[in-house]
Amino acid sequence: MKKLLFLLLAALFLTACSSGGNLTTDEVIEAFQGAGLQAEDPKEMTKDDYGMAPMAAEEGKIVKIGDDMNARILSFENEEDLDKMKAYYDDLGEASAIFFSWTIKHKNILVQLGGDLEEEKFNEYKEVLEGL
Repeated sequence: MKKLLFLLLAALFLTACSSGGNLTTDEVIEAFQGAGLQAEDPKEMTKDDYGMAPMAAEEGKIVKIGDDMNARILSFENEEDLDKMKAYYDDLGEASAIFFSWTIKHKNILVQLGGDLEEEKFNEYKEVLEGL
């Protein structure tokens, strides 16, 4: 119960600080960290980090969410580009289990988390993001 209350307060605080309706990647990272979730060593994504994925994001950051797991946090100027990127990651996971990853879309943000992450932990990230 205390953890849920903390998550809600962290999300409420960051929502109040958010600029307009759009979120920044830094606000998302701070919300994850504020909720006690791993989002460590953020670094700007380069073309190499996108791999075969379209480079449609306005901004992208990679964070560590575990020993051997990363997450991508991407912000977009328009929903069409965000939806294309989400579909790219989702379609990869449907084509082969080895490429499965979790994705969360909220406002102008897409978060892609490693598929080895437990569903319960994924839901914690999802709850924090959707609370912003």
